[in-house]
Amino acid sequence: MRAAAAVIGLLALLLAPFSVAWAGPFSNWTAVVVAGDYHAHSGGPTEAFDNARRDVSKALVELGFDKASIQQFSVRPKRYPADAPGTADARTLYDSLRASAQTAKAGCLFYISSHGGPDGAILGEELLRPHLLAAILDDACPNRPSVVVISACFSGVFIPPLQKSDRLILTAARADRASFGCGESDKYPYFDACFLASVPDAHDFAALGARVQTCVARQEKETGAEPASEPQVWIGPALRPLLPLYAFERSPPRTP
Repeated sequence: MRAAAAVIGLLALLLAPFSVAWAGPFSNWTAVVVAGDYHAHSGGPTEAFDNARRDVSKALVELGFDKASIQQFSVRPKRYPADAPGTADARTLYDSLRASAQTAKAGCLFYISSHGGPDGAILGEELLRPHLLAAILDDACPNRPSVVVISACFSGVFIPPLQKSDRLILTAARADRASFGCGESDKYPYFDACFLASVPDAHDFAALGARVQTCVARQEKETGAEPASEPQVWIGPALRPLLPLYAFERSPPRTP
């Protein structure tokens, strides 16, 4: 009887839907993707930030994030009923990230696309300051690896307050440089366009950051945008040796 039960159990495992059995390294991560503004550098409206929000969220699903664990936020949420983003403000982001991180406990990703300045990134009517974001992430996602992506001018200012040994930080610019591509007719800011273009060929977030740096430098040179924004990549010492465990897996391996 025991032998028969063992055989039945093995057959059940082999015949189970492969999508259920397979789980990538990001399948139990929570993610927040934010469009923090809708104004172009001219002051007129732009879809660039919300386009980035929408398409970065789709790209994360392709990299193995669970769609149900990706939360989107916009300063004009009613404009996008198909995506149904939440309202982008600091309290809502904190509450949502903290609640989601109670279920998806393996890691956290935070991505914001917006305007920025030496004191932080625009978040609707608020300013998301580096120390505030650090406090949000430290409280909502303690003791787990995290990836933070800040697509905004002067976003390098976020790196020192956000540094933790198990965290990777990718910013669109140095602390003293602007980034580009926030015009009324731009589909995405340069950094977000390069992030999306680099995803298909990157092995992990460290490689993705390097590819984004190369892509942004090339696009700025081609368009004459200067001074160069110089996107930054910072990787915590405890996370660096674990990066092979967080390789992108865009789809389950095929069955024999």
